[in-house]
Amino acid sequence: MFNKKFLKQYYIMLIPGFIWLILFSIVPMFGVAMAFQNFNPVDGILKSEFVGLDNFKYMFQMSDTRQVFINTIIIAVGKLIGNLIVPLIFALLLNELCIKKLFRPIQTIVYLPYFLSWVILAKIILNIFGYTGPINNFLQYLGVDSINFFGRADLFRPLVIGTDIWKGFGYNAVIYLAALLGIDPTLYEAAAVDGSGRFSRLWHITLPGIKTTIALLAILSLGNVLHAGFEQIFNLYNPLVYSTGDILDTWVYRAGLVNLQFSLATAVGLLKSVVSLILITLGYWLADKFAGYKIF
Repeated sequence: MFNKKFLKQYYIMLIPGFIWLILFSIVPMFGVAMAFQNFNPVDGILKSEFVGLDNFKYMFQMSDTRQVFINTIIIAVGKLIGNLIVPLIFALLLNELCIKKLFRPIQTIVYLPYFLSWVILAKIILNIFGYTGPINNFLQYLGVDSINFFGRADLFRPLVIGTDIWKGFGYNAVIYLAALLGIDPTLYEAAAVDGSGRFSRLWHITLPGIKTTIALLAILSLGNVLHAGFEQIFNLYNPLVYSTGDILDTWVYRAGLVNLQFSLATAVGLLKSVVSLILITLGYWLADKFAGYKIF
């Protein structure tokens, strides 16, 4: 039973968090009204002309908006699939490592990119894949002409998806490694006595043992279908790759802050938020139904 004095102290500790939540998450919600207005900064939200759903209608009539939605979904889905499969494969390989002394060094090395911001990593990646970078130097050594990797629209999506997976697969593998530790080791011993090989034990013991974790992560990732990664793409893209690399967040940034189309940008952002909320709710419902996962 908690002492009331201690509970009071806990509530006091929560006050800064509640203030931050109110100031940065609740108060800005009033700005959603701009999506239904012809917003004029001089008049403000309270006096700007109300136009109803005109901004949403105009949004769907724009050809570049449709392309932005397509780009966002393709990049986001590619990242979701890659960030589920690659960490799983890495965790399985690391778990099967014969030389256990190498476990920690390898784990530490693959963790490092995750703790670097995209501002730093983007510069490194742009230098590596640059026209005079090591990748192109190697291609020239093989007799292949240099490639402008981040200047070609057809290569931008694979590069974005691949670099995002490279950045996070070491960290994302932690969940799978934790799930692997929960498998009863006597199952492996019994299987080895029965003559099962490594692949057989992996297929019949390891994967079934963590299938709930795999399903849970896959279901919960549904809410991120429209989150393609603003920081990464903003630091990597350029006008040459807008056709395949421009996503909702970068488009909203340019429309709202650069081109001063505040109402249109707010409408796009609001639509994204509503769809994301629906997908997150669906994801948690599926997680509860198939994996028994509940938040409350």
